Amino acid sequence: MNGAGPSIAFWVLAAVTLIAGGGVMLSRSLFHAVLLLILTFIGIAGFFVLLSAEFIAMAQIIIYVGAISVLVLFAILLTPRAGRYNGETKMLLPALLLSVCLAAVFLFVIRDAAWPRVNSEPHFNTNQLGEALLSTWVLPFEIASVLLTAALVGAIMLARTPQEEAEDALA
Repeated sequence: MNGAGPSIAFWVLAAVTLIAGGGVMLSRSLFHAVLLLILTFIGIAGFFVLLSAEFIAMAQIIIYVGAISVLVLFAILLTPRAGRYNGETKMLLPALLLSVCLAAVFLFVIRDAAWPRVNSEPHFNTNQLGEALLSTWVLPFEIASVLLTAALVGAIMLARTPQEEAEDALA
């Protein structure tokens, strides 16, 4: 991709993705945080399109926006109203300090790294990508699915009230 279009698209996607990611962190409503997370996932899919990885971009949209985000939305909507508000926490200052330190490290690495330039298109097709995903990369995908399932179960367990746990114990 040549010209100013990809550069403009990159900076617009970067701004939208970073603002939406920041909104996820700062949002007090879990529902709004998930909506901003969906926007972040769409921005990341846009980066994959700019990298000429359309298959991965569509997988990002289908899996993260279409499945995981909807699953998280259902989990939020099925919890009691009291569990939907993110109140203030005493961890705000350490989190901000850690974020600034991490951003400084990232900027240092970005500035001082020798980034190679590739002037050619990738030499593989969707068939070869599918073979790699189902052979070489199958274990990381399975581990990620188990971790996501465990995180969802943990979130449901944390959101349960003592009354709901008592009802389940009687059943």
